[in-house]
Amino acid sequence: QVQLVESGGGSVQAGGSLRLSCAASRGIYSVGWFRQVPGKEREGVAAIASGGSKTKYADSVQGRFSVSQDNGQNTVYLQMNRLKPEDTAMYYCAASDRSTYWPVLAAAWYTYWGQGTQVTVSS
Repeated sequence: QVQLVESGGGSVQAGGSLRLSCAASRGIYSVGWFRQVPGKEREGVAAIASGGSKTKYADSVQGRFSVSQDNGQNTVYLQMNRLKPEDTAMYYCAASDRSTYWPVLAAAWYTYWGQGTQVTVSS
């Protein structure tokens, strides 16, 4: 079992930045960040592969979001810049014990999920 705890969410004006953190209770192989708004499906926004060598982003956040990891701290970060109102959502991190060379944005890949942190972007 792995416990994941997200933090760093909050309210920000459009154009601003936030950094989300996902702290894991132990080392994990791959991590994804997802977001969801009520009434819509969960959307994968960023993922980082085993060892942090490769990352992948949804088209909607490409060039604005950046995912990274601190292996020593078992923590993965999501730096979100130039935020837009449409980025408003509950953000979740997810982790898998399965090793992968390529990052995965599909929710079905991940076994462990955090409780989520709310991000609200006002115009």
